[in-house]
Amino acid sequence: MSNLLEVRNLKKYFPIKGGFFNQTVAYVKAVDDVSFYIKSGETLGIVGESGCGKSTTGRAVLRLHEPTAGEVIFDGIDIPKLDKEKLRIKRRDMQLIFQDPYSSLNPRMTVGDIIGEPLEIHENLKGTDKTDRVKELLNLVGLSPYHVRRYPHEFSGGQRQRIGIARAIALKPKFIVCDEAVSALDVSIQAQIINLFQELQEKLDLTYMFISHDLSVVKHISNRISVMYLGTMVEMAESDRLFENPVHPYTQALLSAIPIAEPDNEKQRIILEGDVPSPVNPPKGCVFHTRCKYCMDICKEEKPKFRDIGDSHYVACHLNE
Repeated sequence: MSNLLEVRNLKKYFPIKGGFFNQTVAYVKAVDDVSFYIKSGETLGIVGESGCGKSTTGRAVLRLHEPTAGEVIFDGIDIPKLDKEKLRIKRRDMQLIFQDPYSSLNPRMTVGDIIGEPLEIHENLKGTDKTDRVKELLNLVGLSPYHVRRYPHEFSGGQRQRIGIARAIALKPKFIVCDEAVSALDVSIQAQIINLFQELQEKLDLTYMFISHDLSVVKHISNRISVMYLGTMVEMAESDRLFENPVHPYTQALLSAIPIAEPDNEKQRIILEGDVPSPVNPPKGCVFHTRCKYCMDICKEEKPKFRDIGDSHYVACHLNE
């Protein structure tokens, strides 16, 4: 399989304004030198603590946030270099499913108008042609065609997310960023939506970037998993390999926090000391060294390279150099 998406040295800094003249006094380094790739037809899961830069990475890839630096090569095209009109055309192939299934839907628009809007803008579909296509999409995501005239407040959370998914696949995209797409749903509904994602991936040949803080969900849906900490990627590997042999100390701590459904089988929990440093002033060297029990002198001075240690298992840690 070829790479549909290649991200190289991506950075996204948000300016902090202050002072009498409202000048830029510092930057929040939300995403700091991130590189990864996604093959066509696969799912890359991105996990990490809240505030680690997962969602910002997804939005920067789609250029909903303008990247500060770096390359985003999608289908052979460098997305940050596209002008406004070319980017609008390319948006057909790149879509986003939001975390909150209610606030992402316009409460004043019917389901037919919400799903039909991209069809009207990009394909100039109107009238019965648009309505028929919307009904097909509703059926594809497990909703009834007669829902087309209802409003978002008339649906449950799971049904609203299905509407959001129908809107995302309306233009037959190649790539979808799922930004915490199931975190706001009940566990039983989460399973239904995850199964729907997998069914649609097979039917429509979709490629996903699946962003979540729930490791169990990510393991179920992802071919490969990437772990983020404080705006950087610290480890990336195939799902089974990452769970069986986590190399980075942060990944080991994350996996130790997954609850087990066997009360008699006690699990050794790794407790991280201290707080996550500020992304405004991240630590010098390895960003994780302030909380790492294996910290060495080199960790405090030199940033480890994100490198392949074998079998496409990437890690950024001086312990493995």
